[in-house]
Amino acid sequence: MYKQLTGVCLSGYKSIKKLDDFELRSINILIGQNGAGKSNFISFFKLLNWMTGGTGGLQSFVGKGGGAALHMFEGPKTTSQVQAHLKFQAPKGLNEYKMALARDAADKFVFMDEGYNFTKTGYPVTEFISLGSGHKESMLIEEARSDSQTAKTASYIYSLLKQCAAFQFHDTSDEAKIKQHWNVNENMYLRGDGANLAPYLLWIRENHPRNYRLIVRTLKMIAPFFEDFILEPDSNSVLLRWNETGSDMNFVAGQASDGTLRTMALITLLLQPEEKLPSVMIIDEPELGLHPSAITILSGMIKSVSNHCQVILATQSSAFIDHFEPEHIIVVEREGRESTFRRLVADELAGWRENYSMGEIWEKNIIGGRP
Repeated sequence: MYKQLTGVCLSGYKSIKKLDDFELRSINILIGQNGAGKSNFISFFKLLNWMTGGTGGLQSFVGKGGGAALHMFEGPKTTSQVQAHLKFQAPKGLNEYKMALARDAADKFVFMDEGYNFTKTGYPVTEFISLGSGHKESMLIEEARSDSQTAKTASYIYSLLKQCAAFQFHDTSDEAKIKQHWNVNENMYLRGDGANLAPYLLWIRENHPRNYRLIVRTLKMIAPFFEDFILEPDSNSVLLRWNETGSDMNFVAGQASDGTLRTMALITLLLQPEEKLPSVMIIDEPELGLHPSAITILSGMIKSVSNHCQVILATQSSAFIDHFEPEHIIVVEREGRESTFRRLVADELAGWRENYSMGEIWEKNIIGGRP
């Protein structure tokens, strides 16, 4: 059994007033109209990525998002704290992390509470270990490096948080980082925006040729013109290039369509070596720019990768959810100013599914999530 995020409590974050012990499974597909709150749910995991990514990460994320007030449900006059409680089920037991963030006078977040615990399977629930309050960045990594008796637990939970990796391959502008030269050593993992795709593909080709061949073969199924990547380092840097069938020209990322670049990053993410997969893979609108036939291939890859890591997706595509079961789908809606989350129940849709696909049921507004 791989490590899995089984429950999320989140309150006061953007449009999410209160999400109480919400169950997550191996595949979780968020659907709903624009502005319902899907991206806000994913944004919380981006916050975790920044918070665990290095010195000053939390405040950098908050600053880039316009300040702490804009990250609080209806602002600080309505919400005093953003609170989160995450539960990770691992082979040996339940790992938990919680935090409470308040806004200070400089429109930054400050921790009002932070703690963690581990309860071994079959044993009584243990008390949370407090990391105190008043700090502006998580103290979990400091605790993990300490000589405390629970440092090993803190380190493990810190790694679980880091392994909740959010991906969004939307930036394909002229200045997009995916189109730039990258150092060949920037290959530890695929970045959330796919920027280091070239060095990461080079690493896969050299260390996991089977995965590399599968990536190339799958990309050819979606883009028949594609032949192979050209990943030749120049002065310790590498640029994303490839050649095409029937042409002796080499192409660079700046010449590709937005959909082609996103497809390259997405296929690499889903077909990378198992050892490199995050515990929780969060993807915002993976179907963006894909042909309907490519969506079929994408759904198959997602089902396959869910055997090795947990998947959370947000989508606007009815064609995409046609390939999944009701229990995979979470309907996100707005009730007034508040986002609500509701997982579908297969038995309640049994009659409808005899004659309609999941996408058609959604389009008919049987399950909600429509304007």
